[in-house]
Amino acid sequence: MPSTLPSRRGLLAGAAGIAGAALLSGCSDGGPPAADPEVPLERRMRETAVRESGRLLERYDATTAAHPALAQRLAPLRASVAAHTAALTGEGSPAPSPSASRSAAAAGPAPAGSAPVPTAVPAAEPVPAAPADALAALADAERSLAEARTVSLAGAPGELARMLASVAACGHVHAYLLTSPPGAAS
Repeated sequence: MPSTLPSRRGLLAGAAGIAGAALLSGCSDGGPPAADPEVPLERRMRETAVRESGRLLERYDATTAAHPALAQRLAPLRASVAAHTAALTGEGSPAPSPSASRSAAAAGPAPAGSAPVPTAVPAAEPVPAAPADALAALADAERSLAEARTVSLAGAPGELARMLASVAACGHVHAYLLTSPPGAAS
């Protein structure tokens, strides 16, 4: 008497056929589409890193504006962040001035296909009233961005990964310098 149950080979072939059909039909969970495959990964990652650095520059500028007595202490760290921004854009020129950063931010959302912007550096966070608290908040922003960049290394192409690692290490040093007494690390 013939068996009415399908064979193991038949089940495997059917499962493979169903899986192939699902892949070919473009089944989706209804969520937002992934990043635009037309925009190279490295470009998306660089654009994200530049936007994050721009927000960090804005934090430095806001802190300096709120606490002018900290300007001399913050100037070399801000200059370093501006140099990182220029390096990430692939330009030899310094990063945009504070007014250019604000106008770029006011220009609207990032171009279609760019990677989503992580919240490593909150854009509109107010500067604390006490100078020590303002330095601690800036150190937290540096540390958060450095940690986010360290995490993103896993998916970054070779040269960009090396650059992000270097910039992340520098961010950790900035966080240390911002929380240590002035002149202690000199």
